[in-house]
Amino acid sequence: MVTRRRAGVAQRVVATAATAVATAVASLVVLAGAAPVPAGAQASSAPSALRLGYLVNLTHAEAMVGVAQGYFSKYLGHGTQLQTSTFNAGPAEVDALDEGALDAAYMGPSSAITPYEQSAGKALEVIAGATSGGAELVVKSTITSASQLKGQTLSSPQLGNTQDVALRYWLKTKGLTTSTTGGGEVTILPQSNSAIVTAFVSGQIAGAWVPEPYATEMVQDGGHVLVDEASLWPKGKFATTVLVVRKAFAAEYPATVRDLLRAQVASVQFINAHPARAQQEVNQAFTTLAGKALSTSVLAAAWKKITFTVDPVVASWAADARHAAAVGLSVGTLSVDRIFDLGPLNAVLKSEHLAQVTAPGGH
Repeated sequence: MVTRRRAGVAQRVVATAATAVATAVASLVVLAGAAPVPAGAQASSAPSALRLGYLVNLTHAEAMVGVAQGYFSKYLGHGTQLQTSTFNAGPAEVDALDEGALDAAYMGPSSAITPYEQSAGKALEVIAGATSGGAELVVKSTITSASQLKGQTLSSPQLGNTQDVALRYWLKTKGLTTSTTGGGEVTILPQSNSAIVTAFVSGQIAGAWVPEPYATEMVQDGGHVLVDEASLWPKGKFATTVLVVRKAFAAEYPATVRDLLRAQVASVQFINAHPARAQQEVNQAFTTLAGKALSTSVLAAAWKKITFTVDPVVASWAADARHAAAVGLSVGTLSVDRIFDLGPLNAVLKSEHLAQVTAPGGH
C-alpha cells in the first residue's frame, strides 16, 4: 500500500498561488447573514472561516460557480468567511485536510478512500456528490488497442488520484503491469493536468487518463479517446467528484456544513438551468486561477461529457475501493459505505422540495 502524506512542491505552489488570487477576489468575502442553528445542534458558534479546496477542472465547476454566483457568501452567513485554495489533484487536498489547512474539499472518490481507510473512518466524510463522467484515456492517433501501450509512457494527474487508479486498474484488466514507483510494462508519469497536455503535444508521453477539459484539449491536439470511463460503468454512472468535509469540522459546526450544502445544491441547480452562463463563469475562473481561458470549442465539447449532480453515486464506490486495492493504492479493509453522511444533504433537498439521493443501504 502506498501512503500519500505529502503532496509535493508543485502542488503546494499551485495551492499557494491560487489562495493569493482567491484572497484578492472580492466575491470570496462573506456578506450575508447567518441562518440560525437548529434546536438540538451541538455546534459552537459559527466558524470565522470555512477553508474550501477544489481543482481547476470542469468536474469541479460547482465550486467555481458557487463563488462567482455568491452562493457560498449567501448561505455561509455573517462572520464566516470563505477561503479557497486550488490544487492539481485530490491527494494534495487530502494532505491539506490532514494538516488542518482545509475544512472541506471537492475531490474524486479514490482520493477520499485512502485517508478514510488510514484513519479508520475518522478523517473525513462524503456529504454530497458533484459530478459524474468527464474522464477519459486519450492517446496518440497511432494507438488503437491496449496491447500497443506496452513499453509506452502515460500520465495521470497524481499518484493515487481517481484518474490514476482508473488508469492503473484498466491496464491491469488488459494484462499490463504498472508500478507506483514508475516501472512496469507501462510507465505512468504523474504530473499536473496542464503539464500533461504540453507533454502530449511534444510527444513526451503517449497519452493520459485525465478529467475534462484536459481530455478534450488532448483530442483537439491530435489525440483520440481510447477509453471513455463512462463506458466502464453501469448506465455510464460513476462518481467523478464529490464534496467532503473533515469529520471534526462537521461535528463542531453542523449548521455550517448544512449551509455549505445549500450552496452546493444552488450551484448544481444553476449549472443545469443556465449552462451557457455557467460555462462563462467557469471560463472566467480558469482565466483567473489558471491564467488561461478555455477555447469555446474545448469548453462546449467537454461540458457535454459531464453530469452535474449532488448524487455521489453510492453504487460506484465499492468498485472504486476494490480497484484501488487491486493496484496497491488502498488496503480495502474498511466498508466504504461508512464514508457517507448524506442525512444533512437529504434534509436540505427535502426543504427545497427536491428529490433526495440514495444513501448506503438504499435509505
